[in-house]
Amino acid sequence: MQGPPEKATGDPGPRNMVLKGLETAAHPPMTLLPTPNGSGLSWEFDGLWPEIPERSPCVAGVIPVIYYSILLGLGLPANLVTAVTLARLSARTKKPSYCYLLALTASDILTQVVIVFMGFLLQGAVLARKVPQAVVRTANILEFAANHASVWIAVLLTLDRYSALCHPLHHRAASSPGRTRRAIAVVLGTALLTGIPFYWWLDVWRDTDPPNTLDKVLKWAHCLIVYFIPCGVFLVTNSAIIRQLRQRGQSGLQPHMGKSTALLLGVTTLFALLWAPRIFVMLYHLYVTSVHQDWRVHLALDVANMAAMLNTAVNFGLYCFVSKTFRATVREVIHNAHLPCILGSRPEGMVVEPVLKAPGLPRGTEL
Repeated sequence: MQGPPEKATGDPGPRNMVLKGLETAAHPPMTLLPTPNGSGLSWEFDGLWPEIPERSPCVAGVIPVIYYSILLGLGLPANLVTAVTLARLSARTKKPSYCYLLALTASDILTQVVIVFMGFLLQGAVLARKVPQAVVRTANILEFAANHASVWIAVLLTLDRYSALCHPLHHRAASSPGRTRRAIAVVLGTALLTGIPFYWWLDVWRDTDPPNTLDKVLKWAHCLIVYFIPCGVFLVTNSAIIRQLRQRGQSGLQPHMGKSTALLLGVTTLFALLWAPRIFVMLYHLYVTSVHQDWRVHLALDVANMAAMLNTAVNFGLYCFVSKTFRATVREVIHNAHLPCILGSRPEGMVVEPVLKAPGLPRGTEL
């Protein structure tokens, strides 16, 4: 739910871990350029850049590469199962909350592919940053767009739950699958448009000079779009939801908190906690001391980036913990995926009689 974190190590992430000594290698026809979204070096065939003073050392070592590999190996399959499960629940119930959660999961998958795999692991650790500058900058657009989509779809979910609990009659009259899909499409299109300015995202790891106007504008835009404005919406709407539930309890009504509301509070709380370190370090870098100069800020940003990326992989566990319906549908999805493997491996001529039907949803259960 990410602008995309600066890749840890030489790059704001593990992208530049394997580049020790690369600047001294002989590549006569090429010039090493700083990248806009990382401290790593990018290859370009023209243009001259000033010498960059020695950077603060990376003390995280290969830990970020190992961390992101595990995160991708576990988080991506979990998100794929989550997407299939939510797609089934959305098709069965036609509830807007399932559509929003499905769109949120799709954004998390895109974030893992674009930022964690293509950025941190493929471009950084495997290709050692030997990527044209234009490709890196274009990737910035996709990275920030994926982050914006993930965060603002969570905002849509928050507004939907607020409307359902605080204005139930209006919500029932206005809610429809078509309207939900249009709202998601608007958010995705807007996220892509707001990602375009970050083509010029400046490299926090090489800011040896005081930040210029463009640097400050992009850094503040990043903090506002992905954290301060969404968290303001979360705080206001979640407070209203909790107050409404308390009023129901005081009036003698059952203050029932549905599964959708519990999931909303869990998703927004995890986002606020996991992204807070990155936003703090970004502003600290901008106004106090830079990542380039202080190894402690360098390490803090590495850790903050890893925490922010963890937000893309934890929702599966949260959904399983909160919702019995979700757990039952996950079992159904896994059972249906496993059944063809069993049937395909049976001896020729053997007939398998169906004994049990695929587990369905418990009666009366809802997310």
